[in-house]
Amino acid sequence: MAEKKPKRTGATGKVRRRRKPLGASSGLTAVDLHEGLPPDDVSELGKTVEDDGGQVLSVYREPYAGRWMVLAVLPIEQVEPTPFQRNLSDAHVRKLESVISKLGRFLDPIIVVQARKASQGDGKYWTPNGHHRLSAMRTLGAKSITAIVVPEASVAYQILALNTEKAHNLRERALEVIRMYQELAPLDEAGEESYALEFEEAALITLGLCYLERSRFSGGAYHPVLKRVDQFLKKPLRAALAIRRERARGVLELDDLVVQKVDALKARGMVSPYLKSFVVARVNPIRFRPKEAPPLSFDEALERMTQAAAKLNPERIKTEDLARIGGAPDE
Repeated sequence: MAEKKPKRTGATGKVRRRRKPLGASSGLTAVDLHEGLPPDDVSELGKTVEDDGGQVLSVYREPYAGRWMVLAVLPIEQVEPTPFQRNLSDAHVRKLESVISKLGRFLDPIIVVQARKASQGDGKYWTPNGHHRLSAMRTLGAKSITAIVVPEASVAYQILALNTEKAHNLRERALEVIRMYQELAPLDEAGEESYALEFEEAALITLGLCYLERSRFSGGAYHPVLKRVDQFLKKPLRAALAIRRERARGVLELDDLVVQKVDALKARGMVSPYLKSFVVARVNPIRFRPKEAPPLSFDEALERMTQAAAKLNPERIKTEDLARIGGAPDE
């Protein structure tokens, strides 16, 4: 008799249980996916694909919510990545090239939407989820690429929600968010809260501006604090961007002070991959704040951190204080 594998336990020691399926089923059955006539805009999208030199394979309703989609093969030169997503990983692209070449098949369609006319390049379609596959196919000399064409252009801005299989690191997430933000600001009068799904959390907007200013900025040290005090602004994106830049400037000024303290600790012979996180934790005004105390605003928290960082005396830090810290290493 085969030995049973032990059940996985979480950090609390409790056995992790899988979520049970909902009592009632939802969505469409396989035979329902072609039921009914597609809306006019979806039919027009199919015609546009063929006018652009593509070939529509199917117009169907996706099985979960029944929304209409177009499965097509597009000329590869017509497709570009969205201009605000993360940079390519050379290692990931090379691996994809090798796998596609060995299999002799391209089996994983990319997702595309029609590109915004205001900022598109040569391509007529954007892929928010398929940059690496698109690059690999181009390198292999492919003339076309299979794609699920989504009628709603807003999907182009839902990169973080779409990329669930390979988690982005903090820097990648923050840069994608601020690039989306800058793309949308001149085009939309909606407030930040309208894009809560696309931006994921308010702190990523501020951190993204910091990364644009300093590519080697250690955002991971500040993220635990900022995600608790940085909220979406109730202003149109264009107006809110000026406030965001002021917030980023304040975080970078704080970072200058923190770097001075880190350098002083290094001069005393203290070496650790957690030095910056240690200093930020020492000046964190939320760390020991009573639960019943009113929450601090972004400006209040940043002001207190800056004042505490200026007063921090590295000479009073003991080696055993540093030995007790944990968390993610500084970037």
